[in-house]
Amino acid sequence: MSESGLTVLDGTHLRSFNPSLPELNGSVSGAQLLEIADSKASTSLFGLSLPQNLKASALSRVIAGPGDHADVTFRQTELEKDKASKFLSDYISAIADELKDDPLVVSILDGNTLKMFLEDEDDYAMLAENLFTDMDIEDKGKICKNELRNALVHMGVEMGIPPFSEFPLLNDILKKHGDEGEEELGQAQFAELLQPILQETADALSENHVVIIHNVKVVNGSKLRKLLADEKQFDNVVERVLQETKSGKDGLQKTTELIRSFFEKLGKNFGLPPSESNDAVILLYDAVFSEVENEKSVVKADNEFREYMKDVLKKFAEKLEDNPIYCDLDD
Repeated sequence: MSESGLTVLDGTHLRSFNPSLPELNGSVSGAQLLEIADSKASTSLFGLSLPQNLKASALSRVIAGPGDHADVTFRQTELEKDKASKFLSDYISAIADELKDDPLVVSILDGNTLKMFLEDEDDYAMLAENLFTDMDIEDKGKICKNELRNALVHMGVEMGIPPFSEFPLLNDILKKHGDEGEEELGQAQFAELLQPILQETADALSENHVVIIHNVKVVNGSKLRKLLADEKQFDNVVERVLQETKSGKDGLQKTTELIRSFFEKLGKNFGLPPSESNDAVILLYDAVFSEVENEKSVVKADNEFREYMKDVLKKFAEKLEDNPIYCDLDD
């Protein structure tokens, strides 16, 4: 799924993916099988290099006894074709499950954004003019040719340019066009030189996509649903709320205020978005507690408090599933 030009990887792409093993001569080691599985998952996810923590968590879902020892043992194990095929399927499903619980927000740089700028003369002229102005910090009407590199960095992922560290070919493209020179360029010269650089970058990205993971947390209610499904864990949360609020018998209005205050401060530990994230979080809290207040009468006993808590968390989970909240972790 996508959100504001970004792509959210929540496991959906993998659930329709039916992985198959390559032709094997005899058995395959666990280490070799993991390389095959990671490659197939990466291919299905637009070429994304899977984060190590994601792979480790997925593996622990599949093999018995999660941990470093189990990991090493599995990598050294030889598997025949049938067991290898089952592992491959289970492992891909485990990655999908991990992404459902904790989606990744990515930009897929495939050259299309750059091509849109280049295909419209007015759009490109405005882009080049703005970049030139930003690079001309001394307002001389001239910039050095070596500022081309900074111009690409300034464009960044949002405008379709990957980081140099993720796409070293950018260095070769710039070198080809003599970006290291001290020659000064006027605005028209800058625009004329930048155009083929962007075109070659777009062509290269269309052949080899670059996937950039953003430091964004998607809160979609998955953690809340797990909490509600685990009676013991849920009871522990109820008890904690009772202890910290010292409420449950003070009437609906008092109970609502105390629970809301508790979750605004500590809710992210249980799968709620941080209350200070953005306006969408405030609206979410307002909607949930407004609905609960309209439905409930006065809370008089601990067992009623427990049901009240369950209703609150269910509503949060339902609303977050329908409308996930995106929290920028860099803020």
